[in-house]
Amino acid sequence: MCTYEFLQNYWWFVVSLLGSILVFLLFVQGGNSLIFALGRDEQERSLLINSTGRKWEFTFTTLVTFGGAFFASFPLFYSTSFGGAYWIWFLILLSFVLQAVSYEFQGKLGNLLGKKTYQVFLVLNGFMGPFLLGAAVATFFNGSNFVVDKTNMASQMMPVISRWGNGWHGLDACLDPWNLILGFAVFFLARLLGNLYFINNIDDAELQPRLRRRLLIDCVPFLLFFLAFVIRTLCKNGFAVEPESGLVFMEPYKYLHNFLQMPVVAVIFAIGVLGVLWGLGKSIFCSRYTKGIWFAGIGTVLTVLALFLCVGYNNTAYYPSNLDLQSSLTLANSSSSLFTLKTMAFVSILVPFVLLYIIYAWRSIDKKKLTRKELEEEHGY
Repeated sequence: MCTYEFLQNYWWFVVSLLGSILVFLLFVQGGNSLIFALGRDEQERSLLINSTGRKWEFTFTTLVTFGGAFFASFPLFYSTSFGGAYWIWFLILLSFVLQAVSYEFQGKLGNLLGKKTYQVFLVLNGFMGPFLLGAAVATFFNGSNFVVDKTNMASQMMPVISRWGNGWHGLDACLDPWNLILGFAVFFLARLLGNLYFINNIDDAELQPRLRRRLLIDCVPFLLFFLAFVIRTLCKNGFAVEPESGLVFMEPYKYLHNFLQMPVVAVIFAIGVLGVLWGLGKSIFCSRYTKGIWFAGIGTVLTVLALFLCVGYNNTAYYPSNLDLQSSLTLANSSSSLFTLKTMAFVSILVPFVLLYIIYAWRSIDKKKLTRKELEEEHGY
């Protein structure tokens, strides 16, 4: 029989898996950020845009599903973060709206803004989306400025459980340099994945050498930012939870202890990092190798999944408060009711079928590599 604790852990795993798949699918945004850096003329830029344009719906859909799963399973997080830190989430959603509008209208005859303006919008999405998502996720490790008071539910004047502690409403995440470091790490990872996808998806003799040179350029800052964040996180004090009382306290080396006490999660993290490095390394040094996106992509999913599990499992506050330690959100104090989690567990059985459909659609779309000739013969963005 499924206990309440089991369902809370189960749904954190589902949310973590969706979040890790979303980070992989940010290769669309990463590719968009390289439009002008890689495309020397309009035809080359069209190749790049049409390559990512075949996949942008997957990223957008996964973002919505990730938010929906969080809302249904951990509503207190949703109301606290989305309701309090609304500016950072608004900017993230705005960047994705710009992406959708750009793909739809840049190729339309007579559009008022001009094709290049919409391409600039894609570049903005390519930077804002991954960077701000990375900064937002970093607050899971570094904390945010909010207070939770469930007694406010009885207030007739303002029955609001959570309130933000300042007027920045989420933009304060960008004031913590370690949040920015993870933001830049996710941004450069998205660029690397986008580049690897271009290498796998586009058959063009002029673009291919340029793509591989760009891999090396973006690989260096990614490794610096990612390693800096991981090393600092493993060495910092973490937000631990006393399981019996629910009391939150600071524990030295908490996230390092989580990996040591959950060896399966540590192994997933290590395999994920090795997968990313293998995909990057072989693509950089082997001029004919085109499968790097799969090693790096699966590695990204495993690495991010392990980080999410590390911050949520093993009696850890996954959304800590820097203003009031006891307001920090845990799996136990922020989840939906037992009935809701149990009902949704039956619905989640459909998730593997959705993933299989995505894999099928992906293979059908990418059955043939994109070429300049194909771009001229078929409708493009």
